[in-house]
Amino acid sequence: MRTVATALLALLVVATTAAAQVAPPEPSTVVVSGEGIVTAVPDQAWVRIGAESRSKSSKDAQSRNAEAMTAVQQKIASLGIPKDAVRTIAVDLQMEYDYANGRQTPRGYVARNTIEVRVDDFSKLGDVLDAAVGSGATNLHGLRFDVRRRETLEREALQLAVANAMGRAEALAAGAKRTLDRVVRIEESFTSRGEAPMMAMRMKAEDASTPVAAGELEIRAQVKLTASIK
Repeated sequence: MRTVATALLALLVVATTAAAQVAPPEPSTVVVSGEGIVTAVPDQAWVRIGAESRSKSSKDAQSRNAEAMTAVQQKIASLGIPKDAVRTIAVDLQMEYDYANGRQTPRGYVARNTIEVRVDDFSKLGDVLDAAVGSGATNLHGLRFDVRRRETLEREALQLAVANAMGRAEALAAGAKRTLDRVVRIEESFTSRGEAPMMAMRMKAEDASTPVAAGELEIRAQVKLTASIK
């Protein structure tokens, strides 16, 4: 009898354990994506300005380059651009070579210096570009536009993306003759910087400064939403 009781008890323990290990059925869910787009007029511009100098001597190339970039920065400062709006982003010195008959011959050194300038007053943007080229810059590497309140706009785009996703989830549930129960998970999948393209730019003419149009930028946010339905 004791042996039979022990066996029955063991079976009961095994059955109870197995039942405890069986996960409860998950509720029905829908998984959707949503996108939100916010547009804004840029209020900041960033331009990269470079100067190149060449010489047979590395020291001379660097000295000439430093003089050229100093002149550029002084000219930009004279336009009312504050010091904290100018930063150096690259300094480079390289040997250049001539190639002939499968051989390379040292030609000399090229020194490069690149700065990035932030312009908050767009009425000065064309003057900054012209002043840079006129005072010794050899390259304008790029021009991009942005907004000061980017974080606020990104949050607005995220809110729109969630609202868009909720609408999609409700539509899916309604199509299945069900209703949304609760949001299980929301994941941000992507938020783009949305820098505005340069709409127009040309080098300085003798009787006009460089025209630049900022256009409009878009900030896009995408989310993935999981919601249970009942």
